[in-house]
Amino acid sequence: MNPVRVVRQTDRRTRGQADGSSRAWYIPPVSFFDILSAFIVYCPPVTSIIFEPLHPDVAPPSRATEHSAGYDLAAYLTGRTVRVFLGGVASERPVEQRDGATVLVLHAGERALVPLGFRARLPVGLEAQVRPRSGTSLKTDIVIANAPGTIDADYPDEWCVPVRHGGTRDLVITHGERIAQMVLARHEVLEFAIGTVTVTTDRNGGFGSTGR
Repeated sequence: MNPVRVVRQTDRRTRGQADGSSRAWYIPPVSFFDILSAFIVYCPPVTSIIFEPLHPDVAPPSRATEHSAGYDLAAYLTGRTVRVFLGGVASERPVEQRDGATVLVLHAGERALVPLGFRARLPVGLEAQVRPRSGTSLKTDIVIANAPGTIDADYPDEWCVPVRHGGTRDLVITHGERIAQMVLARHEVLEFAIGTVTVTTDRNGGFGSTGR
């Protein structure tokens, strides 16, 4: 059944005709939301990440397969030094050339901030979580120091991955090697309100309160 719009007498107006007669014409009702929508500028959703390569041969992070959640992150080591940490003391370590490849050598217990060679700007409301790659974790001694790390939407500098040498022999990281992956995640931003926290379920305690 087609909906029927009832036209009230107050909605009708008359307009003069050329022959002096008049006819009724209809003014549709206008809601507050109709008026408001006329002043709202439509902003299409952001569907891309702004990518700024810092070197001509840097490619954007990519996924290995169509349904991969993570984007692989590759070390960019050519022509630079890398910040290395041991016992809380930082130093700049030059890269080396081995068998025609540019490599970073880490000794047992060292940490390093491995550069990726690009800057990127995420859409507001998204974070990039830096996580280990399963294959890298099994085959090498690379450990992501703060996994999962977070890169915020307003982070303006070169992206880097903090890694830790988890073995005993020298760890060699090669230029272009995929050392980590990033997974995009949405997040909420809420304000804190002063109040009293009370028990809301049968949980009554903190760490270990639910048993083993």
